[in-house]
Amino acid sequence: MKQKLILSFLLLTICVTAFSQDSKSPVIEKGLIKISIMYPFTEGKTFDMDYYENKHMPYVAGLLGTNLVKYTIEKGIASGIPNTPLPFMAIGVFYVKSLSDYQAAIAPNRDAIRADFPKYTNITPVLLVSEVVR
Repeated sequence: MKQKLILSFLLLTICVTAFSQDSKSPVIEKGLIKISIMYPFTEGKTFDMDYYENKHMPYVAGLLGTNLVKYTIEKGIASGIPNTPLPFMAIGVFYVKSLSDYQAAIAPNRDAIRADFPKYTNITPVLLVSEVVR
């Protein structure tokens, strides 16, 4: 009986661990604002992922303060359709609580943010602001 109880406890512990959210990754909740900064692939354009990951995105994230929930960086590797060009070289995403707070943080720093672009890319980004629905 004692062994069954121990095995049941171990099984429960394994299940809870396997299906739990990583405590380092906040849950992306409905209603958050998602700002996607997409860098379209074009032949001859360049993108320095190391600079973007280690300098640019942390800089912008630091401007957002407590409004920032999480940010992600994606490196494009392929198109979803075989034998077609890569649609985006990279996508940076900020998840924030408030669009107006995001805009208030970015507005006075817009020129500095744009001045940093040539340090990592010669691509004009496309921005999409959306609301997380699920």
